[in-house]
Amino acid sequence: MTEKKKSVLTWGVLGAIVVAGVLAGRCAPSGPKGKKAPASSSDISVAAQKTYVAPGDLDEYYFFASGGHSGQMYVYGVPSMRHLSTIPVFTPYPATGYGFDDESKAMLNGLTWGDAHHPALSETAGDYDGRWLFINDMNSRIARIDLRDFKTKQIFGPVANVSGNHSGAFVTPNTEYAMMGSRFSAPVPKANAVGIDKYAAEYKGILAAIKIDPKSGEMSLGWQILTPPFNWDLGDAGKKVSEGWMFWTCYNSERATGKLEVTASQADRDYIAAVDWKAAEKAIAEGKGDMLGGVKVLDPRKVPGIIYLMPCGKSPHGVDVSPDGKYIIGSGKLQGVTTAFNFEKVLTAIRNKDFTGDEDGIPVLKYESIKDAEVEVGLGPLHTQFDADGYAYTSLFVDSAVAKWKLGTWEVVDKIPMSYSIGHLCAAEGDTVSPDGKYLVGLNKLSHGRHLNVGPSQPESSQLVDISEEKMKLLYDAFTEPEPHYAVMVKADKLKPIEVYPKEENTHPLAIWDVKDAGVTRKGTEVLAKVVLVRSTITPELIEVNQGDTVKVAMTNIEQTTDELHGWGLLDYNINIVVDPGETKVVTFKADKPGVFAYYCTNFCSALHQEMQGYLIVKPKG
Repeated sequence: MTEKKKSVLTWGVLGAIVVAGVLAGRCAPSGPKGKKAPASSSDISVAAQKTYVAPGDLDEYYFFASGGHSGQMYVYGVPSMRHLSTIPVFTPYPATGYGFDDESKAMLNGLTWGDAHHPALSETAGDYDGRWLFINDMNSRIARIDLRDFKTKQIFGPVANVSGNHSGAFVTPNTEYAMMGSRFSAPVPKANAVGIDKYAAEYKGILAAIKIDPKSGEMSLGWQILTPPFNWDLGDAGKKVSEGWMFWTCYNSERATGKLEVTASQADRDYIAAVDWKAAEKAIAEGKGDMLGGVKVLDPRKVPGIIYLMPCGKSPHGVDVSPDGKYIIGSGKLQGVTTAFNFEKVLTAIRNKDFTGDEDGIPVLKYESIKDAEVEVGLGPLHTQFDADGYAYTSLFVDSAVAKWKLGTWEVVDKIPMSYSIGHLCAAEGDTVSPDGKYLVGLNKLSHGRHLNVGPSQPESSQLVDISEEKMKLLYDAFTEPEPHYAVMVKADKLKPIEVYPKEENTHPLAIWDVKDAGVTRKGTEVLAKVVLVRSTITPELIEVNQGDTVKVAMTNIEQTTDELHGWGLLDYNINIVVDPGETKVVTFKADKPGVFAYYCTNFCSALHQEMQGYLIVKPKG
């Protein structure tokens, strides 16, 4: 075990006092809610010009923000910060019929909520390539969204042995893998009901990689590594000189239980795990690993050389790799500095076995041997992004600000306050090998009265900052659905979404394209209704079944015109399907209630939209 200094007064208590004091000062309910800080008329004019997107004009960037415990993804345009779309992922969404049709319901697999934290865009050679968007869920899942149609196409998991996937879905530079990690250590396999008193020795953490097919994007399990019962938090993949490595932060390296705000803040340092994922991949290919929970798991005590621990300030959150891959930035979130680790020094320390000990067989690198600098950014550093000119931008939760500093010289050159308590931040393509700079969005944990009063359930705050000049300038306040933990911003011209599903590409076996083919057929107690949706009729207008029948309704929207969506809502049966132009969707249900039930188009489509309706008649038994 590594020697760790213990603080006389716990850092957890100190941190709580600092945070509480800052919040009390900044967020007192007696404050002048909604009142803006003074700004000159020229500043206001510049901000307005930089964010104004005229009617009919388009934004320069897509901004994808996670929806937290809503389970969704939100799409905004930058610089206007207009909400463009909601992509349902882990939670049913009646607005698009997601979770009601057979296909999306099967993907949800009975889970009707998710906690989506960290979106990751697919990459080629470390740059966004505009193909897919991945997002993690705390229920040990990762979803893939196809950016051709902005639809969720696969939800992978829950993955065995991973408990609370907070550490995804960070992708490698050529989208070989999306990553996972367990925030809540547990016995492995999970079915072992071991008492919490044996946490330090018998509970385990897991770091995992989800393999991605390079052509289809289909996900499958890659490898898993067994770790001590640390709480794995966030990650980032190495790039360029550090490509082939993956980095994850952890807290609670004390292996503590109980009140973690105290018990997990005793040691001066926690860790960043440096995983040689190509070595892990090779070990699995060679058949190494133990079968745990139905999965091959690599134990570092038996397979050395796949993982190392880099000491970091206590309770770190983000870990971020610079665009050239040379520096790994990590920060203790209760401290006033962020540390820039030098990847070349990390490799040298590994070669020289410059270790201070080990944690369950994982070597611990000597902090002084691998750091290049401790940068005095301010209190509560959480997450760092980069621009095209060699600057880094670190969010400061306790200071409620963003610090701008220079890689290499380590000079802090500017700070800008955030309202309030910034968590993560997102710069334009700021986690790639070629960041754009230009814009940065602060994802603040509190909005606290900077908007019209909507009662106690307040929206989140996202603030747009201009980083194109020497000094950062606040441009815009936006208010978002809960809860954008993390976001990615990509140049709009990298995405080529379709607006209509071409008829020739629809290969669904139940698709029909002519109203003469619509109708109802029966096989025993199974009823199939093939339905055509087109302005302004649902064909057939009548579906008759018997109570107890299993009814499958396959509906095709035969429109080939942009924005002509149609819905199929069935009253009293809890069904609402929305079908895009050229798309076929299927819903299957048991006709268990006798009577007459109206179905109708739920998505306004034409002047005769109200006339687009029909009836399901369920004849009672007997």
